[in-house]
Amino acid sequence: MVPETNVFDLNQLRRSCSSCALGELCLPAGIGHDDLDRLDTTVRDKRMLDRGSVLYRDGDPFAALYVVRSGSLKTFVQDEAGDVQVLGFHLPGEIIGFDALALNRHVSQAEALERSSICELPYARLQQVISEVPALHRQLMRVISREVIEEHRHLVMMGRQQAQEQLAIFLKSLADRYQRLQRDGIALSLPMSRYDIANYLGLVVETVSRLFSRLEEMGVLEVNRKAVRILRPDLLAGLCRNNTAATKRHDAG
Repeated sequence: MVPETNVFDLNQLRRSCSSCALGELCLPAGIGHDDLDRLDTTVRDKRMLDRGSVLYRDGDPFAALYVVRSGSLKTFVQDEAGDVQVLGFHLPGEIIGFDALALNRHVSQAEALERSSICELPYARLQQVISEVPALHRQLMRVISREVIEEHRHLVMMGRQQAQEQLAIFLKSLADRYQRLQRDGIALSLPMSRYDIANYLGLVVETVSRLFSRLEEMGVLEVNRKAVRILRPDLLAGLCRNNTAATKRHDAG
């Protein structure tokens, strides 16, 4: 890991602004101003997306990667019968569009969960810059690796037998991502619906609502609609490891 004092991020680029969330693509120490200028030419502002607007659809040709500047998006797949499977939720500072790398077309759909803005990184130009600035290749691989890790966590959550453990892992993972993106990891804003959370976890929405209420009763969370405050991070972490004993103690009380 490059020391924090030796890292530039895309917030320092002249086309960025103070609120830009492009920090996920950070640059190693020693990169020169000319290389910054090369990278700067790849960043292109994208339109604002209203809630429910689509960034790309399944089958769209691959043209760019996208960075969430503000707001949030979800990615999902939909079969011929119309059944939806939510694949992930994407926060400011995170990059989406990697699903198109293998087949040169998107195999999922990205939709805004709230009013959002994104920046576009046209892939052909990005590849050219990577060839000119080799250090960027490793940084991009780090971002892709994080995507793979999130997919692994999703599979783990889907395979858990205890629904409460699934929700706890989801909330803990979200809090960790908030902290990595320099946001408050205690006070979470959930832009996704309870239905989306249930779909993502492979649960029914009634179960998710009941589990939020149970975690409130246990003193783990404070829930106010989409605002969730983690009151006991230690208890939440414990539920992620093994919630069976904790559930039995709560039920006994």
